[in-house]
Amino acid sequence: MNDQSALAVSAGIADRLAHPGTTAVTATADGTRQHLALGPMGIALLHIERAAAGLGPWQRAHDWLTAAARRPLTSGADSHPFYGAPALARVLACAAEGMPGAYEHDLNRLHRQVLDDVRHRLDTAHRRVDARQLPALAEFDAIRGLTGFGSYLLHHDPTSPALRSVLDYCVRLTEPITHDGDTLPGWWTLTGPSGRPDDRFPGGHGNSGMAHGIGAVLALLALAARRGTTTDGHHAAMRTVLTWYDHWETATPQGRTWPYWVTRDELRTGQLAPAPPRRPSWCYGTAGLARAQQLAALALDEPAHQAAVEIDLLGALTDPVQLRATADTGICHGFAGLAHLVGRTAADASPENAQRLRALLPALLSDLLPQGMAPEEASTALVEGPAGPGLLDGAAGIALGVLAAFSDEAPRTAWDACLLIA
Repeated sequence: MNDQSALAVSAGIADRLAHPGTTAVTATADGTRQHLALGPMGIALLHIERAAAGLGPWQRAHDWLTAAARRPLTSGADSHPFYGAPALARVLACAAEGMPGAYEHDLNRLHRQVLDDVRHRLDTAHRRVDARQLPALAEFDAIRGLTGFGSYLLHHDPTSPALRSVLDYCVRLTEPITHDGDTLPGWWTLTGPSGRPDDRFPGGHGNSGMAHGIGAVLALLALAARRGTTTDGHHAAMRTVLTWYDHWETATPQGRTWPYWVTRDELRTGQLAPAPPRRPSWCYGTAGLARAQQLAALALDEPAHQAAVEIDLLGALTDPVQLRATADTGICHGFAGLAHLVGRTAADASPENAQRLRALLPALLSDLLPQGMAPEEASTALVEGPAGPGLLDGAAGIALGVLAAFSDEAPRTAWDACLLIA
């Protein structure tokens, strides 16, 4: 499937999700309605981006936003950057980028709620650190935690004291903590990767990923530094995380890879246990972590490190073993996410690496889009497929990923800020 066919599939998905009546997504549980990854808000992002680029009508975005907000939204401790009022604030802020002045009253109200929530979360987090306790993943991660809030503030309120406070917290999170006689990284958690107690992780784990781990913290610090916003210890914190990745890297014939997480036994021995090949995804894999490290290398002006991680990404996406481990098509851990990461990474890469990265797109598309189908059939198959129409795993995310990968410009509305890759 060539690039024009891929773009036709992206447009076809948008047409099949033209208004809420075209899918059953709004008829599901209220939690789905409020969830950026699953429900109407993520589909609205697709139409917001297309409208801002002059590819579709704003009315479609408005209809999906109306569906998301048809009942009150959760706020406070039970909400997070992908759920409830903060999620809608992020989406409305993207709409305001594309159509200045749109939803101004609602966005201002939601933004005040976000600032209040960030303040309470920071107070709780600093009390936890003062008590020398270990964090929960949800305290800091990109999906539920302060890093996710930080990405929203960086793009939509970059001069706010709240953003500086989140960056101060991120720096503090990289400071070591002693627990049961072991010196642990400050982001170590006593649970399993699910955020719940897990007998498979005695002593907890250190999460390396972008969705739920320290990768998102590194990316936020790097993105802020590239925009000229830093705090005390900012660069040292980035180097602490980069040192973690350097220590736990695995060299392969194709390039370096990094573990999803490190267990307590692995930390004590300094050695990773044998593991099967893992997919190079955004959420946990080499692709997302290569982008985070590329951003940090750019912020720290380390061109050799930047070039090295670009080569690592090239290796991961040409390694048949890693690609065979990728069984999904979505943004989170599938081929749409890989295609989008290629586009974003290539935009900041050296000319030689950028050309080599972009040359990977046709092969990634051959795994992403249904083969042997006309674009109209493929669009329908993706919308009606088991992953559904949502943002992270479903058709809306696929349409956005394809659109961004084949554009000569960055997304008009920074919809992918929620992924901490831009």
